Amino acid sequence: MIKRNKLFGNQTRVTFSLPRDAPAGTVSVVGCFNGWEPGRHELVPRRDGTRTVTVRLGPGEYRFRYLATGGVWLDDEAADQVDEAGGLLRL
Repeated sequence: MIKRNKLFGNQTRVTFSLPRDAPAGTVSVVGCFNGWEPGRHELVPRRDGTRTVTVRLGPGEYRFRYLATGGVWLDDEAADQVDEAGGLLRL
């Protein structure tokens, strides 16, 4: 699930979230906004069992995927578009 909240100016706070049944272990959201660097935006466990991370982004289009422990790639069906390259987020 992806939540978007407009901030002052042209920034948007984007919260990436995975359900409690997502693969165990560490999961990061990686994409063109962070140089596809694992660990830079690691999802944090919440009391309800979900995992989330929030990123501030300016206007544009962003490719992203989730990378779990063991090199497991996950896509987010809540993205504006999902294809073989992963998810596409339009802000």
